[in-house]
Formats: sequence, structure tokens, C-alpha cells
Amino acid sequence: MQDFWPASGFTHLQPVPGGWLQATAAWFRPMLALPELALVDESCAAETALHASLTDAPMRAVAPGELAAVQDADARSNYTTFLEFRDALQRAGTLEAWYLGQMRSSAVSAPPAFIDRVVQAIVRRLLADVNDAFEARAAEMLFRPQRISSTEGRLLAADLAVIDMLNESAGLGDLGRLLVQGHAPLRTLQMDVLSDRNAADYWRRAERHDLLLDLTHEITSDLGHGLSFTLARSQSGLAALARVLEKWVAHFLGVRVRITPLQRIDDEAWRWHIGLDVESMALLNDLYQERPVEPERLARLISLFRLDFESADYMRADVAGRPVYLGLATTPQDTLKLKPQNLLLNLPLASIS
Repeated sequence: MQDFWPASGFTHLQPVPGGWLQATAAWFRPMLALPELALVDESCAAETALHASLTDAPMRAVAPGELAAVQDADARSNYTTFLEFRDALQRAGTLEAWYLGQMRSSAVSAPPAFIDRVVQAIVRRLLADVNDAFEARAAEMLFRPQRISSTEGRLLAADLAVIDMLNESAGLGDLGRLLVQGHAPLRTLQMDVLSDRNAADYWRRAERHDLLLDLTHEITSDLGHGLSFTLARSQSGLAALARVLEKWVAHFLGVRVRITPLQRIDDEAWRWHIGLDVESMALLNDLYQERPVEPERLARLISLFRLDFESADYMRADVAGRPVYLGLATTPQDTLKLKPQNLLLNLPLASIS
């Protein structure tokens, strides 16, 4: 299996005792090729020199005068942001410590692109021994926004950036953009749904992120007399996402949990819930407080999950032994931006003395 997600820079990170990850010069270097930092024809001599020196030695100290000499204000600001991010990561010691510090802060200072890059690297670490394409595709949801659509009774997640690119160019690059702008007829492009048939192809697609993930629930039918049967799918994107989130919690908090997709909550003693995104957090709050919820909002709920701690000793005494319910929902525009930090910040953990 090749090193999928090469942009994560996983091979350039240094594990420390406990398994967290330390950034290296080699991990920072590719960031200088990002559009915000890459040189352009208009780059001044000072910017060209700064870029070259940082490419050669990404960890080197940069004097204030070097930044001040960069003539373009936007470029100067972008370099300042990069250096602040780099220095903050070094002070924190590990990617995980920096991420927790950012998420626990009342004012997150890092740009979303840098946060997503850190999350991708950490998640790639969690998948180091995984050869399940469904789990890897589900893991993309932790750092890449999705567009959710319903097709023939199936709920499908598509990478938002890929969908936007296809809408803009029909997948034909600059030529496609010209054809779209000229309203020329184009063939309909199909994105494949990840399945047992094409799962092996995932590892060869690297950074393309162009496979759909099926988030449809398994279907349970009640036969009466307390009996039921389940029409199980061979692979479930929701189950794969649950496995990734279990690893995420264990990696950061050292706590083992079991997460199971649910279609509904039937619990009169419902005590704790966490939304995995902004929309589901608000929705679960309203349902918990028994406030009326419009059908349109309910229809945007992708799934519920039940989280159980392996040991109640990890939990706050007032909720020990009770499940934690999770939610996942789209925006009115049918997009999904997962917030995996919510699991780290809002679990009812017992205080550690």
C-alpha cells in the first residue's frame, strides 16, 4: 500500500513517547509551495530571498527586518502567519498539543487551512496500520468539507472541493472552464461510490478525494413479537466514521470508547449529547430541551450515534454508565464541516487528580 494522502507529510513527522507527533523542517517545507506563499512573477527581491532561505532551512529564525522588506502587504501578512504557526507548533512540542491548545482557546488564531493540515497529519497517524478504504475515506471527513446528497434512497458524501471543481470545469481543467463559460455541451461526469468492487482503487487515488462515501443507514425491519432483522450493507460509511472517531478519542484522551450509528434516540434518561458539527449541536440542544424543531431541520440530520465508555471510571460521577449521544447534520446548503474537536472538548470525563 502506497503512502496515501502525501500532502499530510506523515512520513516527515517524528513520533514522541506516547505516540504524539513532532513537526520537523521537512514537514514545514511543502507549506512554502502553498498558493499563499509561493513566489509569483511580481515577487520582490526581498520576498524571493526570504522564500529561498526558508525553503532551504524552514526552521530558521526570521528577523523582523526581513519581513518588513517584503513589499507586497498580502505576502508579508502570509509569511507572518506561517511563521507564527511554525513557532507556535515548536513551542507546543507536538501537533496534538498545539491542536488542543487552539481548540481550548477562546479565540482560535490559526487559519482553517493550517488546522486542517494538522488534523490530516494526526488522522493519517491513526490510520498507519489500517488497510480499510472505507475507514480511510471516512477519515477524510475530519479535515475536508463534504457535500451531502440523496440519490435513489442513498445518502452520499462527496468531497466539497472536488464537487466545486467539477462544477467549474467539468473535470477538464482550464479547457473545461472555457467550455462551461461558453455554455458548451459537456458530458455528464459520474463520481464512483466507494464499494467492495473498487475499494482497492482508493489507495492509488492519493490526493484526489474523488470517491463518494455512502452514509445510508442499515435498514431494520420489525417482525413483531420482539423480533427484528437487519438488511446490512457490506460496508457502511457511518460505521467506518465511528471507528475513526473511536481512534481519535483514544489517541488524544487515552480513553477507549465504542461508537455505534443510530437511527433514533429512545432514551427517557438521555443525559449527555455532543454535536459533531455546528448544525447538529444546535439541533440536539433543541430536541433535548423539547423545543419545537422544524421538519426541514430534522430532515438534515444525517445520523445519530451512541458513544459508550469502555469503563465508567472515565466518566463524571453524575453521568457514569450512561451513553453519550452524538449527532451529524448538514447545513441548509447540504454541506457538512465536521468538528472533531467537539469530541475532545465536550465528553463528560472524570477530573484527573
